[in-house]
Formats: sequence, structure tokens, C-alpha cells
Amino acid sequence: MRTRNLGFGLLMTVFIQQTQSLVTSLGTRNPIAFSQSTFTNPIIYEDFADNDVFVGPDGLYYLSASNMHFSPGAPILRSADLANWEMIGHSVPTLDFGDDRYNLASSQAYRRGTWASTMRYRASNKTWYWIGCIDFWKSYTYTASSPTGPWKQAAVVYGTCYYDCGLFIDDDDTMYIVHGNDKINMTQLAPDGLSPVKTQQVFSSPSGTSNIEGNRMYKRNGLYYVLDDYPSGQSTYIWKSTSPWGPWTSKLLQQGVQSPVTSGGTPHQGSLVKTSLGDWYFVSFTWAYPNGRMPVIAPITWGSDDYPVLTLVNNTWGKTYPNYLPTKKTQSWTGTDTFAGTSLGVSWEWNHNPDITKYAVNNSITLSTATVTDDLYRARNTLTHRVHGGLPRATILLDFTNMADGDRCGLSAFRDWTAYIGVIRTGDNYSLIMQDGLTLNSTTWDTSSLGTTVTSTPVTKGKVWLRGDMDSRSAGNKQVAFSYSTDGATFKSFGRNYTLNTDWAIFEGYRWGIFNYATKVLGGSVTVRSFTQDDML
Repeated sequence: MRTRNLGFGLLMTVFIQQTQSLVTSLGTRNPIAFSQSTFTNPIIYEDFADNDVFVGPDGLYYLSASNMHFSPGAPILRSADLANWEMIGHSVPTLDFGDDRYNLASSQAYRRGTWASTMRYRASNKTWYWIGCIDFWKSYTYTASSPTGPWKQAAVVYGTCYYDCGLFIDDDDTMYIVHGNDKINMTQLAPDGLSPVKTQQVFSSPSGTSNIEGNRMYKRNGLYYVLDDYPSGQSTYIWKSTSPWGPWTSKLLQQGVQSPVTSGGTPHQGSLVKTSLGDWYFVSFTWAYPNGRMPVIAPITWGSDDYPVLTLVNNTWGKTYPNYLPTKKTQSWTGTDTFAGTSLGVSWEWNHNPDITKYAVNNSITLSTATVTDDLYRARNTLTHRVHGGLPRATILLDFTNMADGDRCGLSAFRDWTAYIGVIRTGDNYSLIMQDGLTLNSTTWDTSSLGTTVTSTPVTKGKVWLRGDMDSRSAGNKQVAFSYSTDGATFKSFGRNYTLNTDWAIFEGYRWGIFNYATKVLGGSVTVRSFTQDDML
């Protein structure tokens, strides 16, 4: 579960270059030379929404996604075959947006942060760009010389929201941003890509629709394309023009297509990407809570009218499709993290910005209390990890020897409805508790309930293994159950099953949240020796 070293990228570059050379020499795909593997949807059984997928300078495929109020922001994934992916970093190192709510100070920033942003590589200056709208009134640009960073905040455009934006770099190196909701705007950027020089509305929602969004821009055979979606209609539109400034004409790409994930929502927002073999794909995501919005893929072909056609299986989005790209496996999404070294792996994200003085990684992670509160949602330094798979199981080894009086720590199923198993200290006594019913108000996102203690039992000071078992399938029972162990081998069920929220309003799916906060005074700490996640499906 730790990030790979940079040598992987070099190996992948050689791998892709060899593939491209073979394609060139053959002229067309040869089924004997290219063995067929399979795309299985979802291509990642985790919450990576609002994807912007493109080909990097090394021939690999990159995916930029949303993660809202979690920090660092804007996760980046990489693949050699569009089927096997790995996280490699984040474009936004910290949610540094000039607002202390991202630090859980004056208030909170739930459902804000990074969403529906865009990322591209610009060959002329060997620079990676990430651009996104923050808080609906300003747009940020981050840049890096490598997708793995370091990334830096390069520009802020105040008073302008590049809403659901798509960055496009034309053949003459001119940079454009397509953005907007309902009324779609085209912005030409300055030569350095850091400020706008021209903006005009280029089209609006087609007749019978409203609030189209999710904008992405492409070019094929000299024609420009904009991909966007109509969420209320569960549909996707593709627009075509001979100029970025129009006129644009649209055509429906799909409407109400059944998800490849049982009980999942129609995939309608996403990206188009062309492979090294000349094939095109629509990479979208299906709304499948409690897990979240999971990436799915389907081939597209091009009609005689130069519009794309989505490839369906029995009029539904296929659960599988053939994949002619050479398979290149990546590190497993499940396994054990012992927090080796002195930094966190890229799969970890904090709930809001962390207080960096209150945690330390050194072949384990020590979480010192950073907040005095009785509210988990307002406690800083809750460390989160996306749940993976249909039946995710998470187990932590927790050393709570150094807790202070009043402290609470544990493992949570973390979202706008939360439950957890944890340890509390009261004087010289320690208790294991199961708490559920912690909730956020779905309008203000302030805490609406601190929850209820379902059960408690005394526990001996020292260490304990805490476990959560979740059914994150959209067609499952959508519950989490907790258990604990004092020896790491035999686990005892604890508390009751808790039904998880499947409403979309907070957008992000469920995560495992590891927390430690004070209710009296700061000074206590706990150490997490390991985190293990398995998919029990």
C-alpha cells in the first residue's frame, strides 16, 4: 500500500515506447501480436470521481480526481493499460485557500475543497498543470515538473470560478479552459497558462435540459469536441466545432444507460481518452454508495458524422469489455501498511488540513491530540483511507498507552453518518466503546448529532486490535460491524451493526477514519502500528 519508487515510471515509459513501436511497425492492431485481456467494471473499486483522464508525455495514462475537504487534495493516479491503476500523489499539497475553515478552526469546510478540476501536461515548458475552482468564486492553478511533485501554488484568479473545468492545449500550444454550469464558457489563457486573456460564452444547455456541466475538451482530425453531462437527465452530450469559439453543435452520447455495478447510478460524467493503439474510451464513474463514485470504462467508436458512439452490451454499460493494451499489473489496493519510513503513503488523506506538529511517522504513526472537543467532526488530524472493494475490512493495531485523561481514539466508518469503535480514558480507567449515530446536517454541514454510546467494556491499558467490516456494495446491506482483539488472532464482535448513509449530498464515499482527540486537555497520544485492509468479497 506504500507508493512505488520512481523507477516504476521509467519502466513504464520503456514498456509503452516498445508498444508504440510495435503499433507503428504493424500499421494496424494485429490480434496475434496483441493478446486480449479484459476491462472489468468498476476498474477501481474505490471512490475516485470527476475523473480527468489523459495521456502523459511518457505514454502512460493519468487520472486526476476529486476529494473535496480531504487533504492533500486532487489525487493523481497512473496506469499503463487503463485497467490497472495506482495512486502516485496529489496536485494540491495542502488546502491552502486563505480560509481557516479548512483547518477546522472557525468552522468547517465539508463538501468544499477540490472538485471537478482538470490536469494536463504541457510539452513546450515541460510543466504539469492542475486547475480548479474553489468555493465558487476563485480558481487556483498548481504546477509541477513531475506528476509526483513537488507541486506548488502558481496562480489564483479571484472573482472567477472555472466551474467543472477542462484544460485543453491546442496544436499551436494555446491553452484553453472550458467551464461553466448551464452556460458554458471558453477561456483562452495567457502564454504562461496562469491567467485569462479572453472569455466568452460558447453554448448553453440543449433544449429540454438545464445545468449541463462536467466539461472536458478534445481535438480529433482537426475538429474540437466538448464532453459534458446533464445530471438530472442522467445523460451525456458531446459538442463539435471547427473552432474553440464555435459555433458548436451537440449530440446525445448516452441517456439513462444502466450501470455495470448492480444498483449503481448511470455513468454520465467523465473523460474521453485515445490509447496508443488508436482506440478511444469513455472513462466515467458510477454513483454506488456507500463505497462512492467508482470509475468505469467503455469503448467508443466514431460515426460517419464524426461524433462518438458508446459501445453498449445488450443496451447497458458492459460489466466487461476487451482490452487490447498490454497488461501491466500494479501494486495491490489491499494489504498492510506498517507506516515504514518517515512519511505517509499517498493513499492516506486527512479530514481537512492536519496540524503537522501533532503527528509523526517513524515505522508507525503517532497521533497526538490536536483539538479539545467532544465532536469527532471538529477534531483535527483524523487520518482517512478510502474503503476498497465490496466487503472491505480494516484492522488497526493501536497502542493507547500514552492517552491522557478524557482522550478518545479509535477506528471509524467515516462520512456524514459515522460509527466507530474506540478507546476512552476516564481518570485511570480505560474503556472500549462502540459509538454510532454521529451525523452532519446535510444543508449547513455542521454537526447535528454527537452520536450514542451503544456499548462499553473495560480494557487493560496497552494495545488493542480494532476492526471494521463493511458492506459497501450499492446492492448490499450497507452496514458496518466492529470487533476487537487483544492478541491479533481472535476477534470478538462489539456493538451493533450500523446502517450507512447512501445519500449523495456530501459526494465523497465512506472512508476508514483513524482518530485521536482530547475532551479535556492536549498532551496525550496514541500510536498506530499497522493498518490492514482486505476485500472479503
